[in-house]
Amino acid sequence: MYFIYSLILGLGFLILLPRFLIDAFRHGKYVAGFRERLGLLPRIQNDGRPVVWIHCVSVGETQAARPLVKGIRERFPEYSIAISTVTLTGQNLAREIFKHDAAHIFYFPFDWRWIARKSLRTISPAAVLIMETELWPGFLRECDARQVPVAIVNGRLSEKSFRRYRFIRRFMSRVLSSISLAIMQTEADVERLRALGMDADKTFLTGNMKFDAGSMPVNDLLSAEFRRRFKLADDAPLILAASTHAPEEVIILNAIRQVFSKSGSKPRLVIAPRHPERFAEVADLLKASGLHWVRRTAAADPRDGEAEVVLLDSIGELQSAYSLASIVFVGGSIAKTGGHNILEPAAAGAAVITGPHTYNFQSVVETFVAAGAIIQLNPISDSAVITELADVISELLLNPGRRQEVGERARRLVNENRGATDRTLELLTSILRDSPNVAQTDSSLRAQGAPTA
Repeated sequence: MYFIYSLILGLGFLILLPRFLIDAFRHGKYVAGFRERLGLLPRIQNDGRPVVWIHCVSVGETQAARPLVKGIRERFPEYSIAISTVTLTGQNLAREIFKHDAAHIFYFPFDWRWIARKSLRTISPAAVLIMETELWPGFLRECDARQVPVAIVNGRLSEKSFRRYRFIRRFMSRVLSSISLAIMQTEADVERLRALGMDADKTFLTGNMKFDAGSMPVNDLLSAEFRRRFKLADDAPLILAASTHAPEEVIILNAIRQVFSKSGSKPRLVIAPRHPERFAEVADLLKASGLHWVRRTAAADPRDGEAEVVLLDSIGELQSAYSLASIVFVGGSIAKTGGHNILEPAAAGAAVITGPHTYNFQSVVETFVAAGAIIQLNPISDSAVITELADVISELLLNPGRRQEVGERARRLVNENRGATDRTLELLTSILRDSPNVAQTDSSLRAQGAPTA
């Protein structure tokens, strides 16, 4: 079955190669780190300490890993940390937020065993921690062959993914046998993974670490810079459209025009597209909008404080903008991509609005809706949702008490659900203390006369 998987992977790569080349030419995607994706990694300079390899797919998983990295550094200081990502945006963010914490940050290898073998030989991890549920069969099989324990951390398995995996349940059962520990977000995630063949004794429920990540300190200096440059005032509400996908920018721009006429006020708007390759596309939309707008990455200008719209075309700065916003629309939720993380703006006390398509965060959104801590739009047409979004924003602007109540409920809910990171670290002790690779590394260090933890 692994041979068939490798064959399908190779055929898929060849079929999609023209698309990869087009995206590489237009947006620079996939070009960055290509050598690393082939397993050509430089050796870690870490004084011979054992390594924990933490794999994050993209921006969301990278942000969620922040409390985990902090916890490992504090609780297991004898370890060095290596972090991998798949996407360019995830890589850029990891290099920014983990530049003082990780000995090595690199791109995850392609999932052919010879490449995985080469990467594992170079990194030589004592353990691998996979954020959420990024299952690469070839890589996991090679970890198993090298006796490297692997843990799924902050794991989730949506109903959509579960239905897809169920068709190859026998193969998935073999893949999951390479997992030493599965630490999941919800009971539903636990049940789905067990239904695919994961050993019940290795599967645990800890909650969602994104509650902890959402409440971590932000860069106050950056927030102050935003406030100063764009002349943001407490008595002038800021609306932030975060992690947007097409056609959400068009929808929010049309909605904001209606807000201007309905509320009688002119709130400021910040748009932060999810993917950097769309920055130019959204800039073109703003050029055609007739609104006064400015790019975050443009040189500062005294007129920036008069801009009706700011395009946040930067990486790693979104969290610092949340603390300035009164209202946050979280994107990927009108566009049918499953939604993005609502917890960071909720932790900042903003009134959060999301669209109807939030299956990536289904249990979290359901909890917030039940507590009246978020406003979720109805599943209607794009033209109708413009009016609904404008009505919701206008109502929140005209009723600051209601806006503050929603934001406070959201902040309280985040604080009440913290603690998943500590529970996760307790469970990880079983593999970080007992890993055979740690014993080998310690023996090697002792042979060289080096101190060990």
